Amino acid sequence: MTDIKIRIATAEDAGTIVNFIQALAEYEREPDAVEATPESVSQQLRSEPPPFECLLAEVGGEVRGFALFFHSYSTWRGKRGIYLEDLFVPEEYRGSGIGKLLLATLARVAVERDCPRLEWQVLDWNQPSIDFYEALGTKVMKDWLPCRLDNQQLSELAAQGATVEAR
Repeated sequence: MTDIKIRIATAEDAGTIVNFIQALAEYEREPDAVEATPESVSQQLRSEPPPFECLLAEVGGEVRGFALFFHSYSTWRGKRGIYLEDLFVPEEYRGSGIGKLLLATLARVAVERDCPRLEWQVLDWNQPSIDFYEALGTKVMKDWLPCRLDNQQLSELAAQGATVEAR
């Protein structure tokens, strides 16, 4: 596929972004997990600074994929990095170069911003994505396990925390 254009999403793209988030959740077998709404995403993209950025891939004026990311920080490197939260191209457009161009463009953003790392996670059962990432030179770090606290467990642990004093 030729003539793929990559652009930064704006608040006006919130509905499109949420549609991609929902499609990704369905692909990842979690269709009821999405809480984001077009209104919440639009509001977040209008905030200063926004909590995330998003690249959109367009072909012929139609958005065909997205890469949603935010800055992380590496204590070992002493610099911020980029964390790719979501990369998604609908099945009918896969294999056309959209995903590769989105990831390559995000790598360029990282280099231009002096970020030594671009990181993300992939589900262990998602072999097509693992193969795609490895073909691009990605090191899949099988010795690092993701950890998460949310909902009730997050609240329970937070209740045991100290109040942070202002400086």
